[in-house]
Amino acid sequence: LRRPMDQRVAIVGMAARLPGAESVEEFWDLLRQGKSGVRELTDEELIRAVGKQLAPSDYVRRYASFESPTDFDANFFGYSPREADLLDPQHCVFLECAWTAWEDAGYDSRQYAGQVGVYAGAALNSYLVNLHSDHSIRESVNQVQAVVSNVLGLMPTRVSYHLDLQGPSCGIQTGCSTSLVAVHTACRSLLDGDCDMALAGGVTIGQPNPTGYQYEEGSIASPDGRCRAFDAEGQGTIFGNGVGIVVLKRLQQAIDDGDNIHAVILGSAINNDGSDKVGLLAPSVSGQAAVIASAIKRAQVDPATISYVEAHGTATELGDPVELAALDQAMGAALKQASARCAVGSVKSNLGHLDAAAGIAGLMKVVLALQHRELP
Repeated sequence: LRRPMDQRVAIVGMAARLPGAESVEEFWDLLRQGKSGVRELTDEELIRAVGKQLAPSDYVRRYASFESPTDFDANFFGYSPREADLLDPQHCVFLECAWTAWEDAGYDSRQYAGQVGVYAGAALNSYLVNLHSDHSIRESVNQVQAVVSNVLGLMPTRVSYHLDLQGPSCGIQTGCSTSLVAVHTACRSLLDGDCDMALAGGVTIGQPNPTGYQYEEGSIASPDGRCRAFDAEGQGTIFGNGVGIVVLKRLQQAIDDGDNIHAVILGSAINNDGSDKVGLLAPSVSGQAAVIASAIKRAQVDPATISYVEAHGTATELGDPVELAALDQAMGAALKQASARCAVGSVKSNLGHLDAAAGIAGLMKVVLALQHRELP
């Protein structure tokens, strides 16, 4: 039996800006056409990135980003140009995306009487360091103002302030699982009654200007700037910029309110595998299998009925085999017993690795596949 409707969570709004896709609609077009949002640097961009000297032979001239990641409609949100200059671009992009997601859900925050939470995280970048290294800025700006404009944990609070949302505002930072942990935390908050609606997601702007990277053997980065997840030719991934947000509500309430329901979250789980792995950043089969089994149990679904899994899939020799082994440990017996098949994929082959926004991009891919009844 599935969980009661008041114990399930509906996705009632979405917004995203991703490599090769400036909206959720463009994201679906990119997916169904099997295209990559990662592009080649132009000759002019290459010169700006490495200078007039020749780029080294192992320089990968590939860039993964949405358009103009540092643009911001400061006036719309009441910021002066000077104030906007101090803001981490991740704060700016996430704020704009939150506004769009809230509109997509069909709500006006000034008229909605319920409590709305914001759960989100961003990637670590060098923006604050660059501000501090600029002597004119360092000497003329209040340090508290500079910190408030860049602290990642205050990014959700900035959204709550501008949209007048009075539920919990929680900064989440768990590395590349950040945006999915934000969604999980938002779901728990909804089900526990801490809020009536929630915005959850993540953002990464690691490279504000078009640039490639120098390949280092043995690193997670691909030697040709292409991510071939679960492929024998997979040699790593490419990191990129992206932002994504979902608007969440308890399913029964969404039905009662006549919301546009994009998809339903039946259950979720989080854990950590402790020291049962070869290193801090390495994955373990046991830890991944345990959290998959826990999520399936909470969702109260038969694993044999699961027909698709959107995986992490970084195309590395260490990560992909562990992930498949964990899926097999958690679901394989049920699938074999039912003579069922389950497809596995990773949106990183389309977008690259978006760090704190990686998980939300994968979630949106699954939501769009359900909406369009098509597996891209």
